[in-house]
Amino acid sequence: MSSPQPSVFQPSVSIVVPVRNEADNIVPLIEEIGAALDGRWAYEIIYVNDGSTDATGERLGAVMKQRDNLRQLRHAKSGGQSAAVRSGVRAARGAIVATLDGDGQNNPAFLPDLIAAVENGSKVGLAAGQRVGRKDTGFKKFQSRVANGVRNAILKDGTRDTGCGLKAFRREVFLMMPYFDGLHRFLPALVRREGFEIAYVDVIDRPRHSGVSNYGFFDRLWIGIMDLVGVWWLIRRKKPTPDVTEVKA
Repeated sequence: MSSPQPSVFQPSVSIVVPVRNEADNIVPLIEEIGAALDGRWAYEIIYVNDGSTDATGERLGAVMKQRDNLRQLRHAKSGGQSAAVRSGVRAARGAIVATLDGDGQNNPAFLPDLIAAVENGSKVGLAAGQRVGRKDTGFKKFQSRVANGVRNAILKDGTRDTGCGLKAFRREVFLMMPYFDGLHRFLPALVRREGFEIAYVDVIDRPRHSGVSNYGFFDRLWIGIMDLVGVWWLIRRKKPTPDVTEVKA
């Protein structure tokens, strides 16, 4: 008689954190995620180590020995934030996925509101954090306003801030999206394209715990013209999804 196989932990929520060279921010952020979610959901934390060259991997390895719900994925070389988020979502076991940046600027205390907005809204495919009291420089905030304004004028997705890393969404909805670099900045428009609603949650921005930004200036602030045109084209070409039923004999 074969021995019983150990049960596999099945979380309802997966937290995906893309990081590159954020060694000093690993432990404080994981502790804050735990404080926000422990006892509320069965959850896992997936850190996507996007080709870090510092001690990020070692710090994560040390915490993994203490937390059995912490996982680490590693990119051999950096693929960028969208690629890291996609790797995390594809590996996620939870039906709901929440994301946040790994630098500490996104406060995990807002995760429960985002997750609940998706969980309790039958037609909500995405809950998007909208930053108030941003801690970036005036120049960066100006650039973000311009970029968001141009995007909203063309896509009309009703979102004032697509750059906030705090988001929650249904995993199956995310995996419907066509993948391209910069996808995470177009999620509201693409989720609407699939017929789902967007919930918005105001979140309070704060300074990063330590270090400097490791994702490029243009990665964070500028919307590529080709991407913007491409998403506009996808929205225009969308046809209603047929209502399909299987006919039984």
